[in-house]
Amino acid sequence: MSPTTAPTVTLPHGAAMPRLGLGTWPMDDAEAERVIAEAIEIGYRLVDTAENYGNERGVGRGLKASGAAREDLFVTTKFNKKWHGVELAAEAFERSADRLGVDYVDLLLIHWPNPAQDKYVEAWQGLARLLEQGRVKAIGTSNFKPSHLERLIDETGVVPDVNQIQLNPGVTREAPRSFHVKHGIVTQSWSPIGGEGVDVLKEQVIVDLAERHGKTPAQIVLRWHMELGLTAVPKSSDPERLAQNLDVFDFSLSSEDVAAISGLDKGEEAAADSDSFGH
Repeated sequence: MSPTTAPTVTLPHGAAMPRLGLGTWPMDDAEAERVIAEAIEIGYRLVDTAENYGNERGVGRGLKASGAAREDLFVTTKFNKKWHGVELAAEAFERSADRLGVDYVDLLLIHWPNPAQDKYVEAWQGLARLLEQGRVKAIGTSNFKPSHLERLIDETGVVPDVNQIQLNPGVTREAPRSFHVKHGIVTQSWSPIGGEGVDVLKEQVIVDLAERHGKTPAQIVLRWHMELGLTAVPKSSDPERLAQNLDVFDFSLSSEDVAAISGLDKGEEAAADSDSFGH
């Protein structure tokens, strides 16, 4: 039997990105190598890493160990604020590609805007150049607020393919999501099933829906992301949960169910503040 793979969404610059992928924070190199090879075998095609995770070499080894053709995989990575500059962004790409053992990256993201440093527009110009050169298939941002995105678009005319933000039923991020829709940016959720003080899996509405659908609470939450038109990169290193997280395309939630889950939102203040935090 062929493995289940996630459907794709076509990004603004033309790349086809799986709607569900594998997050790798906080895996180390050894764990990343093992988990990624297993994940690809069961059907994952998108793998998300970052310079700051310190596991790009392990991710690269896992990609290679999987035996999958490079063109069948979608590899995302992100760079830190020390590379916020036109030429520096190119150097960040070269270093990540080298650690990953790849010739190109499918999606390269600025990890945090770091507005106090005020160099993210230059970093974005560097990403736009990499896209033109074909060294990356898509470019985007992570943890950018609408105000940051607006400045990028106004000053460069280049719209991000993706903005990856903290998003789960406890932090639904309605304002960024509506900005993304208006500008054609694809929203990608990190920590999509919660974490760090947000334990949505024990909420009664989630538990009840899991029982009704014969699914796990995590599967209900990931299906909620899919119903909202989002993409997500849940992290797991457990083989059973890896398979479960990908198995969310054979059922649906009603609009009432989606609204009930969204009712768990604790507001924008519950999200990490990217005006004051970043690396």
